[in-house]
Formats: sequence, C-alpha cells, structure tokens
Amino acid sequence: MSRKPPSVASIATQGDGARMVAPAAERNTAVLCDLLEQVAPHQGRALELASGTGQHVRAFAERLPGLNWQPTEVDAQRRASIDAYCEDLDNVAPVQELNATRPGWGADWAGQDLVVLINLLHLISTPEAATLIAEAAAALAPGGRLVIYGPFMRAGELTSEGDARFHTALIAEDPEIGYKDDFDTMDLMQGAGLEMAEVVEMPANNLALIAEKPRI
Repeated sequence: MSRKPPSVASIATQGDGARMVAPAAERNTAVLCDLLEQVAPHQGRALELASGTGQHVRAFAERLPGLNWQPTEVDAQRRASIDAYCEDLDNVAPVQELNATRPGWGADWAGQDLVVLINLLHLISTPEAATLIAEAAAALAPGGRLVIYGPFMRAGELTSEGDARFHTALIAEDPEIGYKDDFDTMDLMQGAGLEMAEVVEMPANNLALIAEKPRI
C-alpha cells in the first residue's frame, strides 16, 4: 500500500529484536488459521499481500505446511519483522517488497494457488481496491483461490456502532478510504474473472470473501 496508513489503523509496537507485535493480529490469528484450513488449498504456492508484522504468515505457514508462503509488504520496518518471525520456517520465503495497489504486479507473481489479504481494503481507496483485486486474480493459477478478510459494509449499511465509529474516523483522516461494501467487493472479484466460492461470517463482525479462478 503506497498511501500513508491512517493513525486509527491497527498499531504495532516493537517486540523482541526486529519483531513487531500487532494486537489485532494476536486477536485474530487463530480464527484466520481455522478459516484457511477450511477454505484454502493445502498444497502449492501462497502469496500474502500486505503481510504487516509477520505474525499471520508465520501462523499460516505452521498450520498449512504444504503451502510455500511468500509474504509481501511495502514498509521496510515491517519487512524486517516478517523475516524475523519466519527465519526458521522452511516453507516461508524471504519477504518481498510489493505495493499491491500498483497496476501490473499480478503478471510478475503468476501461478499462485492462494492469495490472502487481511484487513487492508478499508485502508485504501475504491480504485485501489479494484486494482488490487484485479491483479490478485491475474496472479492466481487456474483453480487458485483469493481470500479477503476484514470489516465491510453489508448491502451499503454499517451494521454495528463500532463499525460506524471506525469508518467515520477513517474517512475523517482520508475521505478516499473507509469500509467497502460486501456486494460491491464481490462484484469486483467476479469482474476480475473469479467465481465466488464462499462468504464466511467471522468474529467481531468481519467477513471473509473467498473466490476461485476457474480452471481452464
């Protein structure tokens, strides 16, 4: 992500060595691992976009050891944290710098069996979200899956007081960002050539949207 994250976004503090600790990642890692175990392929290549601190990808790699994981991140400090978390895991490659909102990156990362995006869409603009989804679809191999997790509007409505407060705080800092609509996001996924596979209700009023690239 090239735009500056808003101050109300998930924070991370310095942990041991280069490792950073994000409380939000600590809270949702277990349920995300459970989700991926159910909806993701268990073999092949997996690309995580905007990997953050690295807490997620380490846990994903341990839960799904048949996948070869490639974390990516734009922030240099967080890239150091990712490598520190994953340096002892054989199925996690060294982190790569990638701005997932940049047009054209999908061709450079083609052949992925899984692309994962956690808690980013509400921090970027709608055009950036459209680009990200289109490029993620381009990166998938036939039969590969895109998993997007985070907070969403439901049919254009914010469905909890907490979501309404957070969305308002986000757009107060940057009017171009904020919660995306679930149906609009599914339309973007289908418009990129993917087929919706599942929509999973997650804790804390979040959603997981899972789409699959048709096999040729």
